[in-house]
Amino acid sequence: MKIQKALLAVALVLAFGCKAEKKETVIEIVTNVMDFVTVDTVPSGWNTFKYINKSTEPHFVLFDDYPEGKGEEDAKRVVAPVFEKGMQLIIKGNMDEAMTAFGELPEWFSKIVFVGGSGLISPGQENTFTLNLKPGNHIIECYVKMENGMFHTSMGMAKEIWVAKKDSGNSPPKADINISISSTEGISWDKDIIKGKHTFAVYYKDQMVHENFVGHDINLVRLDDNADLNALEAWMNWSLPKGLSNPAPKGVTFLGGTNDAPTGSIQYFKVNLEPGLYAFISEVPNSRSKGLFKQFTIPE
Repeated sequence: MKIQKALLAVALVLAFGCKAEKKETVIEIVTNVMDFVTVDTVPSGWNTFKYINKSTEPHFVLFDDYPEGKGEEDAKRVVAPVFEKGMQLIIKGNMDEAMTAFGELPEWFSKIVFVGGSGLISPGQENTFTLNLKPGNHIIECYVKMENGMFHTSMGMAKEIWVAKKDSGNSPPKADINISISSTEGISWDKDIIKGKHTFAVYYKDQMVHENFVGHDINLVRLDDNADLNALEAWMNWSLPKGLSNPAPKGVTFLGGTNDAPTGSIQYFKVNLEPGLYAFISEVPNSRSKGLFKQFTIPE
């Protein structure tokens, strides 16, 4: 009898312990070619995603909070063609005409809120990131460009995801390194980065629309000895003819990060780092002069 009671007590402890230590669900997003293979609905609140790039080109995931009544078809039918028209004019050197073309974006486009996502990841890489989502309709997109200047969005990389009112019940992960990003103070972090597994918290101290019409973000890149830093800085500006187009500059491997997010928001990403030379860089023009391109070395 005493043994039975003891076993019951142990079972209750284990049961309540398992309940208290709720295991968070990680939602996979997979790109095979020019697609996003993932779920159609996620809960609101904190969600962790693993973005797996199985394609031969660099990609990212950007969550767009679309205005009520607008969605995937509007992104593909109304927004994408305007950017394609403008980009082709830029490639031809007709910048004034390109600016006029971008003026054809619908009035509601300015109401879209970019709420984060994954930084750039190279082919064969993956990035685990966590963000807080509000209920409503969202589009995930990638507007990296093909070699001919066509945006991946127009090739199928725009997918609707509904964020339900029911909260996930998740809490944000515990970070061991904190990054702050600001248009006036640049990128900074609070401790030395050493080899091994890390969870980074990225605090968006402010946000602004830069000269290329997007906000700043965090992209982690590993640099080989032959990496051309000037080429990398220029490539990160999509509004240049060869900016953000496949292939990426030689000697760089993108390992993720967090995408364009609003002022005051915090997002997280996880990565396992080996010794070598790295950098955090934002997808903005003149990133070095803005303090938004910072190199660091991880020693042996």
